[in-house]
Amino acid sequence: MGGTRRQEILDAAIAVMAERGVAGLNLSEVARRVGIRQPSLYKHFPSRHAVYDELFRLAAQQQLEAARKAASAARPGLEALTAYVEATGRIALAQPVLAQLLGSRPVPDFEPSREAFRPSVEYVEDVRAHLRAAVEAGELAEAAAEDDAVALMSILVTGTLSQQLANEPNAAYDEGRFTRLIPQVLDMFVRFYSPGGPP
Repeated sequence: MGGTRRQEILDAAIAVMAERGVAGLNLSEVARRVGIRQPSLYKHFPSRHAVYDELFRLAAQQQLEAARKAASAARPGLEALTAYVEATGRIALAQPVLAQLLGSRPVPDFEPSREAFRPSVEYVEDVRAHLRAAVEAGELAEAAAEDDAVALMSILVTGTLSQQLANEPNAAYDEGRFTRLIPQVLDMFVRFYSPGGPP
């Protein structure tokens, strides 16, 4: 993440979580790895939850930016949606610890702040916009841009990535037992919401 002391702390936190699990973050260990005393760490992050919150915010923002960049190079509609989802999967596998923090609740007593959660809200709205563009292009039925369809898309993508991270966290995106099936997962969604389809 970079060279400032604050970034060094975040890098060390990720390393500790990679070894001990996301919920196993220990600030005294983070301070030791960075080479500072724990009270000095509190000048940058007042609590363990503050570290989680900043990691969540950064990871959500990186995911959002990577997905938007991928989609911007594609044709609006299903092509852009596919690129958006694929970029999400690739960054999740590249940063499995942060993907767990974003995609599940591995720390029972942690809930991201409104500011940290903002990129995730934008992400969902982007997905809705891509679905709406696919509806306008005649690729999907109108129901595909409604709340239930957006939720179903989230379930399909997040579920696939969760399976991949739980079973083969070190596999490449294109070779993962689950992530290589994402095109089929999206195809099932498209067939269900095709014009004249079940909804």
